[in-house]
Amino acid sequence: MEASAECIYCIVNKADKLFCEFIDDEKGRIEFAKEILKEVSSYDNATAPFLNARVMQILKKWTNIEDLYLEEKQLYNKRMILLQQDIMDNINNSDDKLLSALRYAIAGNFIDFGAMDEVDDDLLDEIIEAASTQKIDTNLYAKFKEEILNAKQLCYLVDNAGEIVFDKLFVKSIKEMNKNIEINIVVRGKPVLNDVTKKDAQEVGIDIYGAIVENGTDIPGTDLSKINDKTKDIMDSSDLIIAKGQGNFETLWGCGKNVYYLFLCKCGTFTKKFSIPKYKGVFVHEVH
Repeated sequence: MEASAECIYCIVNKADKLFCEFIDDEKGRIEFAKEILKEVSSYDNATAPFLNARVMQILKKWTNIEDLYLEEKQLYNKRMILLQQDIMDNINNSDDKLLSALRYAIAGNFIDFGAMDEVDDDLLDEIIEAASTQKIDTNLYAKFKEEILNAKQLCYLVDNAGEIVFDKLFVKSIKEMNKNIEINIVVRGKPVLNDVTKKDAQEVGIDIYGAIVENGTDIPGTDLSKINDKTKDIMDSSDLIIAKGQGNFETLWGCGKNVYYLFLCKCGTFTKKFSIPKYKGVFVHEVH
């Protein structure tokens, strides 16, 4: 999915704000702006996640900070862990545990410092509270549930820190439904935005339910031309793939694999594409 003008503006604007947050140097800011604009304009038909990675690499060079969102990732992992038991209780008390966990997994996608400058905690609470009312296509869910029941291997592509606590509960529900399923949990190979790295995933204990696999890149998505061979092999051998977040949709949609996408629409590009209001959830399937 090629980056739109709106996406490119968002990437450049975010990089500029981050530069100003870490560096007080107006002359340097001008040079930085020239460098990232030159970088962005040097690619044709690139996805927004790919361009974001390139711009963030330049910002890391200027700031000399490898993990720009380390504090935010740790903060939201801790905050969501505090909610973990209450959410698990709601899932266990629901009529369909898998469906309830899926809805919470979508709600957790709100914790995204890539699509947004800040996470509105009050709105986050509202979205979590309303998770059980998230509309899910009944026919698609029935197909998904059947595939989960029969699958031997699942590839779960995670997205953001904080959100991964909800992924943990979703994966737990999947394992309870299909005790023999092998789950590989794919994380970013290097820090980018507030996307999950191996360390972030281990912090919340999701590795209890599956093997954590680093994909070898700092792209906030899953670019099949850039990820490592291990991740490619896992994706190819899995019966189905669950892909969390807009970035995974942008980089994978149209790939022809058996992918179920889960995310919230957090920007105009996606609200237009799916004709739904901002912060509403999406659960769609890659027809292959």
